[in-house]
Order: sequence, then structure tokens, then C-alpha cells
Amino acid sequence: MIGDGEQARQHFVHGFVEQVEGIDFVNKVTMGIRNNRYDAQVPQVIAPLRLKGRVHAFEAQLARAHTKKKLKFTLPGPMTIVDTVADRFYGDKVKMAMAFAELLNQEALALQADGVDIIQFDEPAFNVYMDEAADWGVKALEVAARGLTCTTAVHICYGYGIEANNKWKETLGQEWRQYEKVFPALAKSSIQQVSLECMHSHVPMEMMKLLEGKDVMVGVIDVANPAIETAEEIADTIGRALQFVPKARIIPCTNCGLAPMSREVAEKKLQALAEGARIARERYR
Repeated sequence: MIGDGEQARQHFVHGFVEQVEGIDFVNKVTMGIRNNRYDAQVPQVIAPLRLKGRVHAFEAQLARAHTKKKLKFTLPGPMTIVDTVADRFYGDKVKMAMAFAELLNQEALALQADGVDIIQFDEPAFNVYMDEAADWGVKALEVAARGLTCTTAVHICYGYGIEANNKWKETLGQEWRQYEKVFPALAKSSIQQVSLECMHSHVPMEMMKLLEGKDVMVGVIDVANPAIETAEEIADTIGRALQFVPKARIIPCTNCGLAPMSREVAEKKLQALAEGARIARERYR
């Protein structure tokens, strides 16, 4: 499976919203992100939202032209977008999320036409606003994925390995049960794959049982620690996940993006991921 690595984007959310009309990037404001976990300078929504045109056509078509393997492409999810921009127009978080979901759907359908095989929506906000995620976040996600015949996925993690995220994790206790509220809603949804954080986290693995019927992307690479996982450690983690998810439905992956890591560390971690998955395939036939 091949992806473009978001190499053409400076930010996983802004890479999309920069191509949306109705957003003021000149007069940014300071806003608390992820339930005030940290402050950021964010653009303001000041008018009805509409796409300026295609968003990621160049990247998707370039990647498609360079591989015959399955091609995966990522987009920010609607709930995470509304948690990363300031609203000065809609006055209603759900209404604005649904507006973004419609635009995401337009681009997702176009990416599918470009030959993308898997479209993943990144929703770290699902781990912050759990009740809202279960109430309307998954519904907005389904609007974004409406009409897609390619494989659909959602990624829910505990964030990059930045200081604010690491400090937040320290407050979560010995068991991280944020997934418990949103997984049942996702299990009932049309989204086919769910990506979750596992390696070096405090997420109880039995929560994977809440995703019955879904492919589960098990995070076996820690993106908050530059230490390279051993292939054996990765294979062991996959083995523990097999207690709760059928072998045919497990896809080993990283906990989140490797953007904070050096290229050398990122490459070594991905090599360990591949080798650990190979060992697991041999071991758990």
C-alpha cells in the first residue's frame, strides 16, 4: 500500500482548508485547540464555504502515475477541521462541520476518480470530544464518505509526539478509554477501516472488540518516541491484537504520522514495521 506521505502539505488540516473559499487566512486569531490543550493561530471562517477547485489532484495523480500498488490518500475529518479553525459565520459547530463534510465529499469523490483505492479521514478530535463524536461526529464523517466505492477509513489517535500532547497523555491515567464511546458508533457506520493507537499507549486492547465487522489498523509504531521498535516487539503487539480481531481484519500501521521524526528515524521505524508484520504473518498462520 502506497501513500504520498502528505509531502505537499505544511499541515494536515490547513493543506485542505487553504483551498476553501470563505476562510480568512490573513487575519488569524489565537484559539484553544483540542479542548484548549494548546493555543494556535488559526484562520477564520467568515463566509459560506465552497471549494476553489480541486485540492489534491496533483499529489494524487502524481502518486498514481508512479505505482500500480494500492494507493491510499488522507484527508482531515470534519470534526477535526472545525476544531482547528475559528467560526465567525455559521454560529453552530455542527452546521459548520456538515458544510466542511460536503466539501470533503466533493474532493474524496474526485480522488476516487483519480484512482485512489483507500481514502482515510483523520479525526484526532474524536478522542477529545467523545460524546460529540458519537452524537454527530460519525454522522459528519459519513457525509464526507457518501457515495464512495473505494475503501474508506478513519484514523483516531492521541496526537503527534509534541510536548502539549505528551503532557496531556500524562493526565489520562493508567487506562485510556476514550475509544470506548466512539467505537460503537463507528461499528454501526459505513466506514470500513478504523486506525487506532496501540504501541506504548494505555489503550486496553479489548476495546478492539467494539469494532466487530471492521478492518482494524493497529498502531504498532510509537510516533512520540524516536527509539526504533524491534521487529519482535511489533510482532508481539500484533499477536496480542489477534486475541480480539480476526487475522484477516488486522492491518499493522503507525500510531500516527511520523512528521516530528527525522527522515532517518522514520525510515527505520517503517522498516521495523514491515519486518515485524512479516514475522507476525509467519508466526500466526
